[in-house]
Amino acid sequence: MRTSEELTTARLVLRRPRPADAGSILKRYAADPEVTRFLAWPRHRSLQDSLAFVRWSDEVWSTAPVGPYLILDGERELVGSTGLDIETPWRAATGFVLARAAWGHGYATEVAAAMAELAASIGLVRVYALCHIDNRASAHVLAKVGFTREGVLHRHVILPNLDPQVPCDVECWARVR
Repeated sequence: MRTSEELTTARLVLRRPRPADAGSILKRYAADPEVTRFLAWPRHRSLQDSLAFVRWSDEVWSTAPVGPYLILDGERELVGSTGLDIETPWRAATGFVLARAAWGHGYATEVAAAMAELAASIGLVRVYALCHIDNRASAHVLAKVGFTREGVLHRHVILPNLDPQVPCDVECWARVR
């Protein structure tokens, strides 16, 4: 079941990335070392990195029922990204990244809830997120929207903006229907 390439929440618009967004992606969040510290993808260092993300997004959208979304606030300003990564017919991973200027406005909570609802609406039984053990703000958001902390996965994933060589411990949070 294919999902919409644009969704709305109470205060946000979530939509598929476009090539024209690459400059804003780079400037607003993807090049910021603090914003990208706990992410599983390397910080963008050039417009080409952000364009590569948009091309990758297009590939995902061409083969999967859902993909990455950009997050726009009420003024239609880019504030971050989210999405679902379909792994099996019953399971998807999710996550979110927000520009520093968007921190503390409740956007992460709104977006995480929207992704969990989207997962359920397309028949997924499980949606999960991995969270670095020191990223308490994201863990709090996941708990607030009904994800359950399932445990710590030791030395599970490389977070290239922390250490490109050593896998980190992460918490697994999931919402299961």
